Amino acid sequence: MFERLNLYAPMALAALRIIAGLLFFESGMQKLFGFPPAPFDIPMDGLTYTAGILEFFGGALLIVGFLTRPAAFILSGMMAVGYWIAHAPQSFFPATNMGTGAVLFCFVFLYIFFAGPGRWSLDGLLPVPWREGRAGG
Repeated sequence: MFERLNLYAPMALAALRIIAGLLFFESGMQKLFGFPPAPFDIPMDGLTYTAGILEFFGGALLIVGFLTRPAAFILSGMMAVGYWIAHAPQSFFPATNMGTGAVLFCFVFLYIFFAGPGRWSLDGLLPVPWREGRAGG
C-alpha cells in the first residue's frame, strides 16, 4: 500500500529543500537587511553577519537547487557550530536552551547533503559532479 508513496519521495525532498531554503533566506534577509523586521534587536557582530551571509546565499542556493550538496553541508555545519556556541552553554537540553530549531535544521541540511536536491533543481539539469548516479557523487 505504501510503496506508491515512494514515487513522491523526490518531490517531498524537493519541498523540504525549498521550504528550508526559504526559511534560511528569510533569516538571512532579516540579519542583513532588517526585513522582515525582527521582534527584538539582533546584535550585529562578526558571527551574526557571517551567519546572515550564509543564510541568505545558502538559502537562495537551496531554493533553486544549485550547488545543493555543498550548500547543505556548509549550512549543516553552521547550525551545529551555532548550537554549541549559542545554545548549549545555557543548558544541556534543547527544549530549555531554545536550540531545538538549530538541531533540527542541522539534521535537515545533513539529510539534504546525503539525499541530494530531489526534483525541481538546477543541479538536476546541469552536469554537476555530485549529482545522483554520477561517478564521484
